[in-house]
Amino acid sequence: MGKVARVVVDLALDREFDYLVPDHLQNLVSIGTQVEVPFGRTRKRGFILGFKDKSEFPELKPLGKLVGEKPLIQPEILELAQWMADYYAAPIEQVIKTVLPSAVRKKDAKFKEVLFVVPTELASDEEKAAEVRKRAPKQAAALDVLIATGTLSLAELAKAADAPTSAVRALEDKGFVRITKEPMARDPLAGQNFLRTKNLVLTPEQEVALDRTIHALENGDPKVILLFGVTGSGKTEVYLQAIEYALKQDKGAIVLVPEIALTPQTVERFHARFGDEIGVLHSHLSDGERHDEWHKIRDGKVRVVVGARSALFAPVENLGLIVVDEEHEQSYKQEETPRYNARDVAVMRGHLQGCAVMLGSATPSVESFHNAHLGKYECVNLSGRVDDRKMPVIRVVDMRHEHELQGEFSIFSRDLVAAIHERIARHEQVMIFLNRRGFATSLICSKCGYVEECVNCSVAMTYHRKTDVIACHLCGDVRKVPNRCPEKTCADPEFKKKGMGTERIESIMKAMFKKAVVRRMDSDTMTRKDSYQQILGQFRTGKIDILIGTQMIAKGLHFPNVTLVGVINADTTLHMPDFRAGERTFQLITQVSGRAGRGEIAGEVFLQTYTPSHPAIQAARSLDYDTFMDQELEFRRALKYPPFSHMVCVTIRCPDEALGELTASHFYKLLEPMLDSVHVVSASPTVAPIAKMKGSFRFQIIMRAQYTRRMTIPLRHALKQFKWPSKVHFTVDVDALSLM
Repeated sequence: MGKVARVVVDLALDREFDYLVPDHLQNLVSIGTQVEVPFGRTRKRGFILGFKDKSEFPELKPLGKLVGEKPLIQPEILELAQWMADYYAAPIEQVIKTVLPSAVRKKDAKFKEVLFVVPTELASDEEKAAEVRKRAPKQAAALDVLIATGTLSLAELAKAADAPTSAVRALEDKGFVRITKEPMARDPLAGQNFLRTKNLVLTPEQEVALDRTIHALENGDPKVILLFGVTGSGKTEVYLQAIEYALKQDKGAIVLVPEIALTPQTVERFHARFGDEIGVLHSHLSDGERHDEWHKIRDGKVRVVVGARSALFAPVENLGLIVVDEEHEQSYKQEETPRYNARDVAVMRGHLQGCAVMLGSATPSVESFHNAHLGKYECVNLSGRVDDRKMPVIRVVDMRHEHELQGEFSIFSRDLVAAIHERIARHEQVMIFLNRRGFATSLICSKCGYVEECVNCSVAMTYHRKTDVIACHLCGDVRKVPNRCPEKTCADPEFKKKGMGTERIESIMKAMFKKAVVRRMDSDTMTRKDSYQQILGQFRTGKIDILIGTQMIAKGLHFPNVTLVGVINADTTLHMPDFRAGERTFQLITQVSGRAGRGEIAGEVFLQTYTPSHPAIQAARSLDYDTFMDQELEFRRALKYPPFSHMVCVTIRCPDEALGELTASHFYKLLEPMLDSVHVVSASPTVAPIAKMKGSFRFQIIMRAQYTRRMTIPLRHALKQFKWPSKVHFTVDVDALSLM
């Protein structure tokens, strides 16, 4: 070990600092150790990134005290963090905050301590105990419970014995019990019972997929496996049996799911198979639960971690397999710095640690499909559903023609309404999908055409009827519904509620199907910690007939009694000003269609659309992934869009529109000469598609190149040289998934 430690401190400086390692710490510090260091006139916490023998700085301050008994960050995770900082052009300290949860990192992070009551030898003395029973019945009740059960927490004992804690304290004074303070892990799965399951018999295609994964687990330099399986083809069973094999080899595993809504069902299936080997990490855990789960993983008490994006950085010892379910999902991309994609970072972690990586999807992303085509990934197909169950029949409904027939604007086609009545009569279940929440997507004055917009963002406010407010879904601003048109020259009292969201669909459904139990699942209704688990549990047990929701119900969920899926406004995402619009539309429709017919009864899907002839709609109707992908790749190749290039988007934000535009222009003038004009395609700053967001005007500089470093290296130089006005902020998005 060198005498100089390279330390990154908890400040956004994007650089390392050298500190001397005192003799008394030489054998105690290592890479990843958290330390306290002198920094100017204060003391800061930081992490050791590495060591060296000499420093170019003549006078170094010594390291301060160590924080914690052992390193919080594994060397492998630290190496991954340094790669992320380089690849995503992000400050290393921001990446450290990402890979290490704040619940673990913060100063007051600790285990919850609970008072436990332990019986002493005196408790077994019948003569002494008899005296207590005569004189103090509450103390006697507590003593009897403790003798019968053994050690209990003070709170549990008081409740079980129906005695006050003072009675237990009195027993301690008399020497019958000993009260000690012990750490107690907060378990997010406490109180839940899971029936254990056994391995299912695999189909021949599943057998091939498992064999390929086992080969990857045994290979010192494994390839990434793309498990391309239609909805209902049994991808999860392949994951389960692959993880079982990894555990037998004394290796750990990480399973990523894209939505918190999927986590309860996924955790249930994995816990039912592996029991207490399972740990859970996602954003709906309390800080205490996250702290305790993380330490349980680091201490090797659990070997399989299930969770959303951040679970990728779990400190699993001897990691053998990473599974990224629904790998195409946009929610794997973080929206704050560092703007990493968990799928791509999972591939890199697998490369760095020599572990197998499995990417699963019924609609693989264009990038993953292209990598498989190039041979970078190994593609394994599951082309049919398990038990030879049929794929759903998909019917496209042209809503233009429907309006002509009905003579007025209609939300539901006649065929969809008839099909719902039929399913309810047969006690089957229905899912209705609309990727917009709220009651109405805009308030419009019928007299002058005024649209109520957010004052902070350049989007229309959405009306929510239950709370009778209008809200911006970008910045969260909430206001009362105006009594009259705010336009001074108009002031008309009539506002029309245009467009529709899930709240409106729910209201209409309840009116149309009075005997059915209708529930809604979107971010407006999923407000409590257990909301997801509760509503999905009710749906699974048949207590809900019709489930309405946004994209959180569109993928991964398995409900065998769902035989009908209705997609309202199937082309909602199709007309976004984004080159990925077609891909997203095809994926979303295919995924939500896959919720139908997963049991014994065949499924049916109605796609209601105003553009039925669009290639994405037609490909989704016939579930023809290959044809869609051929067309999409030709379009991307012609314009040199990803996957035929990497894209970097720099967004400049400022409350002052003129200052923001001027700053963006000056920054590009500095950056442009640094770019290789032969290999990098770039353009002058343009106004972002959503021009104003959260009170700031937005401008974008978009670059494309075959290799990211041709853009990120000059970009980092320019960012350090440029003097940013105090009101102007910027973000760098490498491999941007959305330009909105």
